Amino acid sequence: MEEARRTLSLVAGSLPPPHAVLDLLSVGVCVRCIFRLFGVHGRAYSCPLITNAILQSFLEEQDKFHGDNEENGVASDGIIRCAYTSRDTENVREYCSICLGILQLSLHQDREPTKRVPVDDFTAAIAELVKQEDYDIDGFSFEVSIPPVVVANERAIRLYMKNKYECEEWFSTKFLCERISVKDALRSSITASLEKHLDVISGVDSFHIRLTYSHLEASRSLQSSLANDLPCKRAKTGSKDNVVKADGSHEKPLRDSDEQSCSESDAAVLRALDGMQDHVFCERFKLPPEKTSKSCHLITTCYRVPMYVGGRYLKISRKVSQTRWVIDDERMGEASVEEIIGKNVLSVCRGDSYKFHAAGREDIDVRMLGSGRPFLIEISNARCIPSKVDIELIAEKLNRNDQKYVRVRNLTLIGSKAWTLMREGEAEKQKQYAALVWFPRPLTDDDLQKISSLENMDIVQRTPIRVLHRRSQLERKRTIHWMMIERISGCSQYFLLHLCTQAGTYIKEFVHGDLGRTHPSIGSILGCRAEILQLDVVDVKMDLFA
Repeated sequence: MEEARRTLSLVAGSLPPPHAVLDLLSVGVCVRCIFRLFGVHGRAYSCPLITNAILQSFLEEQDKFHGDNEENGVASDGIIRCAYTSRDTENVREYCSICLGILQLSLHQDREPTKRVPVDDFTAAIAELVKQEDYDIDGFSFEVSIPPVVVANERAIRLYMKNKYECEEWFSTKFLCERISVKDALRSSITASLEKHLDVISGVDSFHIRLTYSHLEASRSLQSSLANDLPCKRAKTGSKDNVVKADGSHEKPLRDSDEQSCSESDAAVLRALDGMQDHVFCERFKLPPEKTSKSCHLITTCYRVPMYVGGRYLKISRKVSQTRWVIDDERMGEASVEEIIGKNVLSVCRGDSYKFHAAGREDIDVRMLGSGRPFLIEISNARCIPSKVDIELIAEKLNRNDQKYVRVRNLTLIGSKAWTLMREGEAEKQKQYAALVWFPRPLTDDDLQKISSLENMDIVQRTPIRVLHRRSQLERKRTIHWMMIERISGCSQYFLLHLCTQAGTYIKEFVHGDLGRTHPSIGSILGCRAEILQLDVVDVKMDLFA
């Protein structure tokens, strides 16, 4: 009790005269919302002992409240005092007419009805969820999502107070001050207690705790009132990202998820409210808003933002695809780089799923040698962040695998900036190849010289026949930076072709011409047929993970 009174003494200077505070209490506004409406900062929000009754008792002790110069509820200055008793809003079945119970810390547990709980119990329930999910954390970021109806309720209370008290001296100095948002007030109320339960400090962190509040009935009523102001919804298409979950199953998440649809709907409602003039708002909404016996529904979630493990991979086998490849429910190849690396990283990070990203790709029958191809494994909702030792153990396990399909180099934990660097470098990179090529005739020294003399040669490639079923019909200009043909001892018609090209060049088609769809080609330059038998990527010229 004494702590509550000391706290109220500290914030009293920010509050309006007692009759205005009691008026707010009488229309169902909770203590914490009263504090934030008048710009109160600090520990007042986290004090669990400040109730409506305590606040009323404190106000009654103020000099200007129930003074001798007041008779029948009318003060000598002519201001009508609000007749209010704490029983009016202490009813546990009634919730704040602005925040709908958010700042009253309403909690639903098991099959019990929603009820208000002390700050410590509220944060203990959140901390227990984090512990159940078995996250390794050294800090947390705090997120709060509230329904737009709370914004509408606050505006209704502000206009109610303006219409009633605008002429009073205190109004312009105290009510028009900077207000504290519901989100910030909630953070002030529970952060210190949550830090104590989790034994870590809040701040900017990869681990997030999110409190999502919703109120279906009030939100439907609000949307109905704004029906003519909201845009029509359009259907969304699916995302192309291939997600591999922890159980090995694959899914392609839809962009129009419930969470995104809700977010877009809320944004539309907020835009409609923001664009509405005060006199129109007063015509459409009741001032003050009605009291409610149902609080917001709370969903607490915790997650870690995507983390990235990157490096370079070497693909040694010609029977391994870069990503999982299935045609008509039949798997192509013996394995994939995506699964071999991704599953090993996922198991250490204990995430929900992973995505594989690479700087380009090679066909299943093409080896990736040399320095390797840059790649990223994106881990969703990792329960732990791997240490340097963990990363080294992952690399060692991959490189010692008996199947010898894939090797990794320079494996490291890296921030999301690597994603941007990889995308930027991918468009500008050069790639070096070695190809085994057959010609129907022996090549002369002049033929070899003719090829090696060509530098920075521009070619035009129409979409190859072999990929027309999945790629658009386009004409692409590419550059062949240099070439060299090497003789193979004892073979007159088999040669090794070494070349360096612009990223995105179809090498197989450049060799055989693809029925004239690539021009010029090795075949057209030498005036004879040319067939590529084997192809290796020997270098991807990028600085990333080099």
